[in-house]
Amino acid sequence: MITGKDFVFFGMQSWDTPIGSNCKNIAMEVARHNRVLYINRAADRYSLWRGDKSPEVVNRRRVMRGELPVMEQLSPNFWVYTPPVVLDSVNWVRPQALFDAWTKINNQRLARSIQKAVQQVGFKDFYLFNDNDFLRGPHIQEVLKPAVTIYYIRDFLLAQDYFKRHGERTEPALMKQADVVVANSTYLANYARQYNKHSYFIGQGCDLSAFSPEAGYAIPDDIKPLQRPIIGYAGALLEFRLDIATIRHLAVSRPDWHVVLVGPEDDAFRRSDLHGLPNVHFLGAKPFDQVPAYINSFDVCINPQALNLNTVGNYPRKVDEYLALGKPVVATATEAMELFAGHSYLCANKEAYVGQVERALAEDDADRQRARRVFALGHTWENNVTELYRAIDLAIPEAVYAK
Repeated sequence: MITGKDFVFFGMQSWDTPIGSNCKNIAMEVARHNRVLYINRAADRYSLWRGDKSPEVVNRRRVMRGELPVMEQLSPNFWVYTPPVVLDSVNWVRPQALFDAWTKINNQRLARSIQKAVQQVGFKDFYLFNDNDFLRGPHIQEVLKPAVTIYYIRDFLLAQDYFKRHGERTEPALMKQADVVVANSTYLANYARQYNKHSYFIGQGCDLSAFSPEAGYAIPDDIKPLQRPIIGYAGALLEFRLDIATIRHLAVSRPDWHVVLVGPEDDAFRRSDLHGLPNVHFLGAKPFDQVPAYINSFDVCINPQALNLNTVGNYPRKVDEYLALGKPVVATATEAMELFAGHSYLCANKEAYVGQVERALAEDDADRQRARRVFALGHTWENNVTELYRAIDLAIPEAVYAK
């Protein structure tokens, strides 16, 4: 364990983002035994110009007007800093030399603002934790001069055209500069190891307190009329993440099964022929506090993941939620899913789904349910940060960071 040190968290996700964030959870866990300065994303000129109404951009405007403080102390060990600077939006720039020069000006200006915050809270010999930000990350390290630099990769963002444009150069460069790279999936750790031999899989933390089979969930009203077995999925229904053909094959092959899909749909799902199948039921988006009751009502949970660069390396947090409720899980086989192989039924293709669901239904019992729950509940943020510390220990001689 690392204790009594100073950490600066910098990256893609601001403290005031309304969605869940690995970086925020890791920072809170680190702050239990260390001091943390969490850096919000600075405003960018394009977002301000187009009148973005997101909470983050609104807050940046208020900071610039002096209506909100740039520094806020949330606890004795935790500060949040909002840089009062506006960065140019440069990712659209095509010539590499121009992009690099402009990025250097941008990011050094940002780094100097962060440097003032570091001095204000009295941090010395600090750890810099970069959360997957390879566009604003270049040149931050050279200005701040941290004792230890950690690059955290949690998504393969280069699969998206926006990030790929310049990220194919900047992310590998940042990985090479880092003292240690940590990843939330084995796929991403292996990818990072091409550029930094000190690249480690540290797992994924989850808050599974809402997913307990002892909670006594009532069967939701829109589930009650359906006959068993119910094969279910809970989460956003997005074509780039889920394979519609697999869901169709499952429903058509076994018309006696009811396939229940809980979550908002993208256009591809809304237009799909799944809506014409009598045993496929779209129940729509549900408030988060209702989702466990839906999952608990499923006989088998599925994760029919599409195989592409956006998904192949992603840690499947949804599967932890399924397992925490003791549910049998049938999922598409990926490198990230290998971690779950002992507690789930993996499928190489859509044809395998029918047989694996049949196995899952036939083999389910109390012992397997307990084992699934114990396995999932081991994926805590505390354990995740313990693995982060272990990776730092492996990568860096003690003399470097134990000052």
